[in-house]
Amino acid sequence: METLQRLADTIAARRGADPESSWTARLLAQGPEKCAGKFGEEAVEAIIEAVKGDRARLAAEAADVLYHLLVMLAAREVTFDEVLAELARREGTSGIAEKAARKV
Repeated sequence: METLQRLADTIAARRGADPESSWTARLLAQGPEKCAGKFGEEAVEAIIEAVKGDRARLAAEAADVLYHLLVMLAAREVTFDEVLAELARREGTSGIAEKAARKV
């Protein structure tokens, strides 16, 4: 979890950086829609590797998914702490009960 927090902090720090000096700054400068698109692309690549069964490639693609998820969140100014708080709120609740509660 510490690694993801450091990554989220690094992404937040890149928000105002020169897009020529940072891939993260470049993505953020292109706007939330581009960041969401990149997240979607990486998610599809992870799905492909999961279907293929290549563990090493799946791990690599999953890392890309996590990075691009954090960039997408940053593009919409949603912090990693907000996501963790939501996960904590759901902790101890079965997935079935949690999904049922959303419908109410």
